[in-house]
Amino acid sequence: MRRRVMGAYAWERRSTEFLEANARFKRHVLRELDRNGPLLSRELADHSQDRREEAHPWWGTRNVSLMLEILNARGFVAVVGRRNGHRLWDLAERTYPEVDNVPLRDANRTLARKRFRALGVRLTRQGWEAHPDASDSPVPDRVTFLSPFDRLIHDRDRAEALFDFRYRLEMYVPKAKREYGYYVLPILEGDRLVGRIEPRLDRKTKTLEVLGAWGDASRTDEALASLAAFLGAERIDRR
Repeated sequence: MRRRVMGAYAWERRSTEFLEANARFKRHVLRELDRNGPLLSRELADHSQDRREEAHPWWGTRNVSLMLEILNARGFVAVVGRRNGHRLWDLAERTYPEVDNVPLRDANRTLARKRFRALGVRLTRQGWEAHPDASDSPVPDRVTFLSPFDRLIHDRDRAEALFDFRYRLEMYVPKAKREYGYYVLPILEGDRLVGRIEPRLDRKTKTLEVLGAWGDASRTDEALASLAAFLGAERIDRR
């Protein structure tokens, strides 16, 4: 079932505007995948309007990847595999199984129910409500870093209400206006968010650098060692 976009978020509205301005480009991508898919993004020609002169950090100078990402979010195309580490794209109808269409209201209720169970708690007008299946067992006393996209903090307002911890990813904020840094990670200690840290991997020297730390970063040695091992870093520089 294709995702029905409600336009509640700015990025959804921008996606709609991009598709409206590039209707022919959209038809070209879908036609090529239909005839020749699965394909890599570089195997699709860029027929978009207003092509970029300067490279975007994610899309480069071509808008093919942007088109594919939007079409993927709306259920038209899907990632079906990888070739040499690069994603292979094909039509979603050839990838996903046939399912019955679900009324939007029922789909939203099912999504809310599953989200509540996955997150464990939700904020209602009466206050915080715990899911019946949520565990109240002690949380392990360990320290780790959270991805900016971790579900624990993905909803920034919920995270602030639950942990009294205001977090935002500042990579899109002009450097002079950043409060912390380009790619800062929350520090989770047990069941509390206690601080922030900005690690960066220098691939040439295989060094994991700590560009900055805020709040309580006193117990981050083990988490840094785990991150360094995951990234293949050979040394850690805490400066």
